[in-house]
Amino acid sequence: MGIYFSHIDTLVGMAAAAVDDDGALLEFTFLNGEMSNHMACADKAEHAPQKLRHVTQQVHDFFDRKRTSFNLNMKPKGTPFQQKVWQALCTIPFGETWSYQELAISIGDAKATQAVGAANGKNPIALIIPCHRVIGKNGTLIGYGGGLPLKQKLLDFETPLLF
Repeated sequence: MGIYFSHIDTLVGMAAAAVDDDGALLEFTFLNGEMSNHMACADKAEHAPQKLRHVTQQVHDFFDRKRTSFNLNMKPKGTPFQQKVWQALCTIPFGETWSYQELAISIGDAKATQAVGAANGKNPIALIIPCHRVIGKNGTLIGYGGGLPLKQKLLDFETPLLF
């Protein structure tokens, strides 16, 4: 199976994404020195921006406010529990936040808050699987692979403008 990557310039900084032969998204990371990319790099994948046009277009549309969600085939690698958490993350609407406890409740296990937090932190497809929308129970920003300043920028971007 081939893996292909490209860099994507976004409103909040440079990112990298990786897809497989079928164009399924395997990884999306911000290149701000906080997140680690496992596949979207030259020693693991072939640099092939043309194979990621669909990802690049949707990311640009998102930051151009032309879309609030993504329609991409995704194949994140993780345990069944992590997969369940990541699927739940995709149900958090644009502009909203959930607590880790609310996320645990959404997967049917109110006591799994810490496990949900750990799974959230292992999300290999940042932004598209919106782990940045999960905050502490008291409304504070807690943990983000890209760092709290990036998490705040993403949440601010999604906050409706008041006129």
